[in-house]
Amino acid sequence: MRTYVTAFIIAAIVSLVLTPLVRRFALRIGAVSTPGGRHVHENTVPRLGGIAIFLALITPMISLFFVESDVALIIRDQRNQVWGLLLGGGLMGLVGFVDDTRGLRALYKLNLQLVAGVIAFGFGFHIDAVRIPGLGDLQMGVFALPVTVIWITGIVNAVNLIDGLDGLAGGVVFFAALTNFVVARISGSVFVALFMAATMGALFGFLFFNFNPARIFMGDSGSYFLGYVLATTSLAGSLQKESTAVALLVPVVALGIPITDTLFAMVRRFVEKRPIFSSDRGHIHHKLLDLGLTHRRSVLMIHGMSIVLMLAAIGLALGRSWEIGLAILAASAVLVALIRFAGYAEAIVHPRALRDRDAERVKFALLEAPVELAEVESEPEVWNVLESVVHRANLHYVELVARGAKNGHVLRRAHPTFTGEERDLIISRHHIGPERSARYDLTFAWQSDKGSVSPKSEVLLQLLSDFVAQSLVRLGSRFAPSEEKEATPETEQSPVTSAAVHAK
Repeated sequence: MRTYVTAFIIAAIVSLVLTPLVRRFALRIGAVSTPGGRHVHENTVPRLGGIAIFLALITPMISLFFVESDVALIIRDQRNQVWGLLLGGGLMGLVGFVDDTRGLRALYKLNLQLVAGVIAFGFGFHIDAVRIPGLGDLQMGVFALPVTVIWITGIVNAVNLIDGLDGLAGGVVFFAALTNFVVARISGSVFVALFMAATMGALFGFLFFNFNPARIFMGDSGSYFLGYVLATTSLAGSLQKESTAVALLVPVVALGIPITDTLFAMVRRFVEKRPIFSSDRGHIHHKLLDLGLTHRRSVLMIHGMSIVLMLAAIGLALGRSWEIGLAILAASAVLVALIRFAGYAEAIVHPRALRDRDAERVKFALLEAPVELAEVESEPEVWNVLESVVHRANLHYVELVARGAKNGHVLRRAHPTFTGEERDLIISRHHIGPERSARYDLTFAWQSDKGSVSPKSEVLLQLLSDFVAQSLVRLGSRFAPSEEKEATPETEQSPVTSAAVHAK
């Protein structure tokens, strides 16, 4: 037990020391998360906390290769699995780092997650059979590789999706790691117990800076790495009942909240006819906030659910009938409460209840715009009306862009809170007047809880562009559509005064 405590303390100290340094590094390179859209924080917060977690976790593990002890001998005997964790986990951390700093397409991230799953399989992390209580073992045979890869990819994304509030993902993973640690100690798996002790230590130090109000986020670099660690260690022997079978029910229960949230997110996006990997603001933590809970209380409520699920998972691992029954009852109660409070059932049974928040805001903002545009007497007044729409709809900005122009926008009207950070924005571009005769476009930008422009929003914004076109034609503006097919100017100075526009 002394070795596990030492690993916890070393990881916690390294995490406490490195996290502030990583925070400064993230601020220096601009790896930050800005408020708006599906993000609920109010200030700009640096990402990349996963770097500190990764280094803190591997420090006590690597140190065991240079000391002499019974635990060190066991770890060195299982160096193949250690390398599998470090290589696959390092790849996941690197993918997250790139996504945190530059952005990475969902398809690329998924492919690299599959590669990490193959690496884990190659280093001995297998699902050769799944134990189904009361039915025995279901052998995987030739499906062992795809099932293992799907398991690892699923857990990685489940942890990533739950990372939406300060301290939420860190706390959920901490309790899941504690579950694995207890089960590993019961079953005598030194390798898993040591890794879980180091994981808990790294998260313990990190949470000092990540709990509300957060000074740093773990980012995808942290959530991907931690998801990989949890997924692989659950296959490393702590939950094995026989050499060829692993009961996955224990880690599934321990990670019940992120797994349930991920499954319902996929169903929700399918019902809404959106890409499965698109972003939205419909996760459990968003739902709790919408119910009126504070940021901190939402996190603590989910942590409380995680503790109940942790105890249920340990009860399942003990294997006695009354404990299994009580564990299943407790887990079922938590998941039913989760589904009830999150409104998942209503969203699936009544898909129309999933309102398009973006379109609702735009619709409200356009109520007065047609009348206002009909009464304008000059071009600056047209841009003033557009600015009002930006404010009312809580958009980031609207731009006037010459068709075919290579030198950016002619003018921009931005929301006062827009800082110029254009990461994660969705863009909706609409021609002014009939497309065949339009010479300029209006481009609207905002952060969306859907990750893409909904058809309803597109129709509403095109209607606004048509009203703008009518006003410009009436005023005889050079920006108005022309029946003649004139060449679009590459660069053209706006007659609007500098006081009336915000140019780059």
